[in-house]
Amino acid sequence: MNIDITKVKGIIFDYGGTLDTAGEHWSEVIWEAYRQSAVIVDKAEFREAYVYAERELARERHILPAHDFNDLLQIKMKIELEYLAEKGLFPPAQVDDRAKMIADICYRQAKETVASTIPVLESLSQKYPMVLVSNFYGNIETVLEDFGIRKYFKAIIESAVMGVRKPDPRIFEHGVKALGVLPGETLVIGDSYRKDILPAESIGCQVLWLKGKGWTEEEDAQLHPNIISSLGEILNIVVG
Repeated sequence: MNIDITKVKGIIFDYGGTLDTAGEHWSEVIWEAYRQSAVIVDKAEFREAYVYAERELARERHILPAHDFNDLLQIKMKIELEYLAEKGLFPPAQVDDRAKMIADICYRQAKETVASTIPVLESLSQKYPMVLVSNFYGNIETVLEDFGIRKYFKAIIESAVMGVRKPDPRIFEHGVKALGVLPGETLVIGDSYRKDILPAESIGCQVLWLKGKGWTEEEDAQLHPNIISSLGEILNIVVG
């Protein structure tokens, strides 16, 4: 483990894939919910729909600040299933029902996962100021309040608000500035090697990579000295 804990004065957390899925890429969580909801498409077709929905959400403002995570998921799942229906891969009449079913499954899982992180966040927040840096849709404050963890973060740096997205290192520079410490005094914790670890290291931050199932085989094969497999490990490393 290549971290100098004695220098750490603040912590930056990623949100999606880190606090709400324990390191697993969201595509894997949604894919499993498709299967539980009897949405029968092959994985390549699903991944196309997943990418299409992400691009559509970035292109047009479907998500409003007051939307909670279940609202977000229902909107996103409807976009995905409508895409599949237009391709002739899914019955159009089932879009609304199955979108709600998939969203409900994912929401329950995310809420349970976030709840399991609260002891970690509570313990860390007693020792360090914390900031959240996330690629999100403009409603992260509502999501964090709904899940009961907004209080642990000194500031929220959200891509849709700041106008800069990971892997652009500037979004982490905003996070470091919000902490009021130096990059070398900042520990960044995230699930994506490309979007969290590399840009954070590029500006001099220390890092912990919460590594689960990623989007690509290349990222799954990537190694790093500061890999953890669960957020609970952070307390052993940082708090002792």
